Amino acid sequence: MLLFILAYLGGALTIVSPCILPVLPFVFARADRPFVRSGLPLLIGMAVTFAAVASLAAVGGGWAVQANSVGRIAALAVLAAVGLLLLFPALADRATRPLVALGARLSERSSGPDGGIGASLLLGVATGLLWAPCAGPILGLVLTGAALQGASVGTSVLLLAYAAGAATSLALALLVGGRVFAAMKRSLGASEWVRRGLGVVVLVAVAAIAFGFDTGVLTRLSLASTSKLEQGLLDRLGVGPKNSVAVAEGTPLPVEGQMPSLAGATAWINSPPLTRESLKGKVVVVDFWTYSCINCLRSLPYVEAWAKKYADKGLVVIGVHAPEFAFEHDLANVRRAVKDLGVTYPVAVDNNSAIWNAFHNSYWPAHYFIDGQGRIRAHHFGEGDYDGSERIIKRLLAENGATGLTGRTVQVAGGGAMASADVHDELSPETYVGYEKAAGNTNRNGLIHDKRTDYMPVTPGARNHWTFDDVWTVGAEHAVSGAPDAGIVYRFHARDLHLVLGPGPDGKPVRFRVRLDGKPPGADAGVDVAADGTGVVTTQRLYQLVRQKGPVKDRTFWIDFLDPGVEAFAFTFG
Repeated sequence: MLLFILAYLGGALTIVSPCILPVLPFVFARADRPFVRSGLPLLIGMAVTFAAVASLAAVGGGWAVQANSVGRIAALAVLAAVGLLLLFPALADRATRPLVALGARLSERSSGPDGGIGASLLLGVATGLLWAPCAGPILGLVLTGAALQGASVGTSVLLLAYAAGAATSLALALLVGGRVFAAMKRSLGASEWVRRGLGVVVLVAVAAIAFGFDTGVLTRLSLASTSKLEQGLLDRLGVGPKNSVAVAEGTPLPVEGQMPSLAGATAWINSPPLTRESLKGKVVVVDFWTYSCINCLRSLPYVEAWAKKYADKGLVVIGVHAPEFAFEHDLANVRRAVKDLGVTYPVAVDNNSAIWNAFHNSYWPAHYFIDGQGRIRAHHFGEGDYDGSERIIKRLLAENGATGLTGRTVQVAGGGAMASADVHDELSPETYVGYEKAAGNTNRNGLIHDKRTDYMPVTPGARNHWTFDDVWTVGAEHAVSGAPDAGIVYRFHARDLHLVLGPGPDGKPVRFRVRLDGKPPGADAGVDVAADGTGVVTTQRLYQLVRQKGPVKDRTFWIDFLDPGVEAFAFTFG
């Protein structure tokens, strides 16, 4: 019941979210009409459509994403027609015989004075398709739970509760807006200009949504954001994942639950299989990681140092390798990575996500700290606060009877991709190349799914945008180059640029050449690149291609693959 209430409240908060702003003109365009016959059906259509699309997203994954994309295009067309009809009354009069009968009826009835319940409901459906991508932490919690535990009727009910909350706040705004709208008409005597003004606002909103300003520019410009409000509500009520919290010296560490089973591991590296029973009496650190994750790589030196420093004090470190990409399921790849990265502690290979799900984990990296009685006493998600994590380890060891725990925390200086991030200059986000999670692509026709395509490069002028050059086949998870000299261009801002790459199924090495702002990288070359920009893809892993030595600024990165067949997965920065 608590989660249903949270979902409803989270939906109600969307009224002040930048994500909902482009939807408001379509709601207020009907503010001068009877609420029961016009506003209420529109809101019902929005809520039901949102819940249906989000449920499909939880159940159907990528298929639903594509269905929703098509729905957004159709919705934009319908709402653009509504805006034009509001703006040009003569056009509305002639809209009784359009080429598409349903679209004509919806446009005419939703913009004319006699629009009925059916038209309002259909307009609500179209608006709901535009609103569906909005998601705050509470909605994210619902969808994450569906992904990990399996979608159910309960998931759909939670999503409907979220939508009902948003519809409630919009209904209040509509009722208030209706009074303001009517007063404007009475005082100004300019109903036609009001109508046309609404048409302009609707068309501007459609353009904002079509060009992505609803989730980009509006997010940056708006002073109102619900994410902190929602996350604060979740944290206060103890629902969903939380980052670890520093515990003052002398304050007992809480008990977060019993350590889950490790029986779901598909293989073990550096150790025979370990069990909860065999670990009783030991302090345990469980580290969730995957070998192409830059954040995981940067934390590994600290985890390795803890394992070595406190092994004789009763500490056991267990790395749980939970793969993200398909190639990370290959046991030979994982064994090679463990050796190359210098990991000496036990590693449980979690190819079926059994341990991941048992811990209800959602992060790479994630550290869980377990006492000698098998109880989880603390956790930490992501990079950083290594001193705080080590202090927790020492406290649990002391509770377990260990002595001689004084002294400084470990001092680590990782090299290459394992070096600490330059967080102050890291302004570019992780960027996936496969179409399932891709963002920021600027190729003129977008990404063509699963089809060999000759892409014309469009040099990205704006930061965090990128483009393909020459022949590529873009799949859901990665893209495969199909011709010599096929390339990728990225406009980025960070000290380091990494790209997860692999050779093709035949395993043949793929040569590449890197340029920065049109020139060889020189001193700014990463560990996997020579000063002249040349390098070779030999295995499936993360490659560090840029490590800037001077001041960090916006740079244009260009990589050409001299041989066809390379597999490109994701950019990461640091």
